[in-house]
Amino acid sequence: MLAAIFLAVPEAWATAPICENGATASPTMFAPRSVPAKMILDLSWLVWGICFGIFLIMEGLIILCIFKYRRAKDDDTEAPQIYGSNPIELAWTIVPTLIVFVLFLVSARTIFEIEKTSAPEGSLEITVIGHQWWWEFDYPEYGFVTANELHVPATRDGKRVPIYLTLESNDVIHSFWVPQLGGKTDVVPNHINHLWLEPTMTGTYVGQCAEYCGTQHANMLITVVVHPEEEFEKWVAHQKTEAVDDDTVAVGRDLFQRTACINCHTIRGTVANGTFAPDLTHLMSRSVIGSGVVSNTADNLAIWVYDPQILKPGCRMPSMKLTKKDVTEIVQYLLTLK
Repeated sequence: MLAAIFLAVPEAWATAPICENGATASPTMFAPRSVPAKMILDLSWLVWGICFGIFLIMEGLIILCIFKYRRAKDDDTEAPQIYGSNPIELAWTIVPTLIVFVLFLVSARTIFEIEKTSAPEGSLEITVIGHQWWWEFDYPEYGFVTANELHVPATRDGKRVPIYLTLESNDVIHSFWVPQLGGKTDVVPNHINHLWLEPTMTGTYVGQCAEYCGTQHANMLITVVVHPEEEFEKWVAHQKTEAVDDDTVAVGRDLFQRTACINCHTIRGTVANGTFAPDLTHLMSRSVIGSGVVSNTADNLAIWVYDPQILKPGCRMPSMKLTKKDVTEIVQYLLTLK
């Protein structure tokens, strides 16, 4: 499995997650799939429309003056010198003031509607913790923790459900941003911020940390999966279970539990109870590894276990200096954690 590790790296980079349904292939605010995102886009169109209108008026006046009042070839007279004009001065004072006032009102209304300080009624509450360079998602209502992929329902009891996120940081300042679902909100150490989403369409949406947070900031990606209600309930039921205990991979399991892996990672139902790195209980239920840096395949997982620095230079997970045989055994074990 390790023989083609270095040859497989370019292919691994090329197999990034592809969005489905209502999502786009890269982050964009122009295809909103959530109530807050739609509000942000509507406000943006209004601001851009007003600015474009001002641009057309001003450019039109400039062009009119250029052609109408340019000096003729045989005209040597001095142009009339006019000092002061009350109507013009009132116009350029009152009109911009009214425009700014309108923009202030609509912006303030949108900000107050988006920045909820308490969870909306019937919302699903999730705690998001930013780490260098991955995301942890704690579902207190269901009693489990997962990583790098945020799974939420589109509806509850047939009605759209708000998703209320509590944002915390374990180290430096990050920023949670999935533009199709909501605005950018900073994730600050020793300070709790909140963000709410209300998806309007199922699908897989992408975003990323939007605040520079160190070497691998660009690869601190976010995947949000919006499920139909029944599908989400099945996902929750599966995530609540402990890790699969498969005796056919006992060698890899025992090797994993004898290494320093258990000091950083948790696998529920085993001695692995570390909290420094992502929970691996259901690792293979995720579509990506390394916070979205590559797809979650057996080959990519082998590269990651052998030396994560190959795929994500500077990440906190070191190379364990495992042999080819050890890597193969551990990967076979990890592949059972579905």
